[in-house]
Amino acid sequence: MTASAAKGLEGVVASKTSLSFIDGLEGILVYRGYNIHELAPHASFLESVFLLWHGRLPNHQELERFEGDLAVERAIDAKTLEGLLQCVSEKTIPMAALRTGISLEGMFDADAEDNSPDANERKAKRLVARTPTIIAAIHRIRQGMEPLAPDPSLSFSQDFVRMATGEAGSDEAVAALDRTLLLYLDHGFNASTFACRVIAATLGDMHSAVAGGVGALKGSLHGGANAKAMDTLLEIGDPDNVTPWLERAFAEKRKIMGFGHRVYRTEDPRATHLREMSRVLTEQAGLEKFYKMSRELEEQMISKKGINPNVDFYCATVYYALGIPIDLYTPLFAIGRMGGWTGHVMEQHANNRLIRPRAEYVGEKDLRWVAIEDR
Repeated sequence: MTASAAKGLEGVVASKTSLSFIDGLEGILVYRGYNIHELAPHASFLESVFLLWHGRLPNHQELERFEGDLAVERAIDAKTLEGLLQCVSEKTIPMAALRTGISLEGMFDADAEDNSPDANERKAKRLVARTPTIIAAIHRIRQGMEPLAPDPSLSFSQDFVRMATGEAGSDEAVAALDRTLLLYLDHGFNASTFACRVIAATLGDMHSAVAGGVGALKGSLHGGANAKAMDTLLEIGDPDNVTPWLERAFAEKRKIMGFGHRVYRTEDPRATHLREMSRVLTEQAGLEKFYKMSRELEEQMISKKGINPNVDFYCATVYYALGIPIDLYTPLFAIGRMGGWTGHVMEQHANNRLIRPRAEYVGEKDLRWVAIEDR
């Protein structure tokens, strides 16, 4: 007898992982044993990537070596750049171009078809290092500007800001960006990570797996939610408009982007950090009204619907205050999540079993053949 399907695989445990843990009832997120509230105020993004891949925090020498390994891998393949220059235009959706860029990198990677642990880690380093370079190139090409080559003397987040804008960001802006990448790093078997693991379980290569992850992240119910959340705030326009806007949205049964989560039944612990970052950064940028709108919207959503904001809601105003174009919000999510995706591919390949769930069939049965002239 076939078991009844859980819609959206709700509550189904698909496999085991030691990378991250979520307690949705208590609002807990853990990377390799470290609560996110322990890591976010102290760790860098790359320090957290090392933790995810190796199961422990690096010492000073290990972190320096790890950062150096990634720094020298930031330059994308010349053929990848040529492909982006040929296909990216002003109207190109950045996430679609990123998906293409990752696929191109996979075509030219010397380790592409080698799924051994050493080759996988080499590929993982290249993917984490080069994703910001690809995104910065896409951003500049769309504006009719030449892409900038990476500068390995700069930190990971510093160099992305420089490659994207042509200018060095302030220390505060770079630190804020780096923290958002840490908060986006991993989150259990979310849609994009699960997509990566399904592809990896076929013994598909790492680039194929993470290209699938990019495709899943592109959707507005996953990675695209941060951009949609900012669109909502721009539509509202002013804190005084929150109540009438929300009443109309409820009447029209609109989904309020940036609220609710499939796992958390209390506050998303990542939102705790992003809320405070939003308060500080919007004040510094003279954009306090967006923080006030966010707080008012949050309070009303909780009081009227019992729904808390998720990671995407306050990340929207953080990125807006940093001057990041809205259509780059989801690609930035991909920069952070690339460390998690590659970690999950390595974990899947290390103890692999093909992922093959069953489906609950709800169609007709026992139909009889009818000749075409009698239909």
